[in-house]
Amino acid sequence: MLNKIRVMMNSEDLKTAKYLTKKNIMSMAPSVFSEKPSDEVSKHYTHIPTERVIDDMELLGWKPIEAKEVKARKNSTKGYQKHLLVFRNDDVVINGDDGDTVFPQILMTNSHDGKNAFQFQAGLYRLICSNGLVIADTQFEAVKMRHMGYTFEDLQTMIKEMVEKLPLTVESMNKMKAQEMSEEAILDFAKAAINTRFTEKEMKRIDIDLKELTTPVRKEDKGSDLWSVFNVVQEKIVTGDFNYMAGGKARKAREIKNFKQDMRINKELFNVALEYAI
Repeated sequence: MLNKIRVMMNSEDLKTAKYLTKKNIMSMAPSVFSEKPSDEVSKHYTHIPTERVIDDMELLGWKPIEAKEVKARKNSTKGYQKHLLVFRNDDVVINGDDGDTVFPQILMTNSHDGKNAFQFQAGLYRLICSNGLVIADTQFEAVKMRHMGYTFEDLQTMIKEMVEKLPLTVESMNKMKAQEMSEEAILDFAKAAINTRFTEKEMKRIDIDLKELTTPVRKEDKGSDLWSVFNVVQEKIVTGDFNYMAGGKARKAREIKNFKQDMRINKELFNVALEYAI
């Protein structure tokens, strides 16, 4: 079971984290470092560079481990578009008695075009399968911070409150681990889960082998408990590691690379899992 939040890490754990330098981030998401806002913002817009928040997060012990940006729809927004940063803290980790180690993460999105406030959401990184999850809003409601009035103290308070809610997530994960599922229930879960990726209209045109979707890739993922099944299905849906039939032809699913779609699907999947954990 996952039963505690640890406040120290051993050297072996530290080897798993490859934090990004600002040079790394610049190559992945240049819009993070915009020194001024887009010309399209109103005169009332207050520009708070994402780089400042990175520095503040690091002061709080949270370091960037992933960076992405959306494709700009027009030239006027290029360099100011929405971007994502994922942070992890060496001192915050959930350890399971069964060897399952999960690192809480904070996902921050922002833009410099005046269309987005800073938004912070909670996520999880599962060490066994290098699997990233986004916690449903029902447990960790996304927190927005306006550029106007942004302070380090407000950020510090918000991060503290997010960490204090982690026991709720541990409780949910333990429920999932304790929930043994029949083969019928596993396939039913997979059917509900795949609907987070495809629309109702798309589902009428394709045929998916649910058995393949629930088959573990690694021996560590084998198990009929809800937590194991959830992680197997989630990873396949997001990475596109499954095949389907469409128009009489076999097709390979594509990996989801748009981070907005990725986050939406992940949150919906977490909600599906929570419904089965009752």
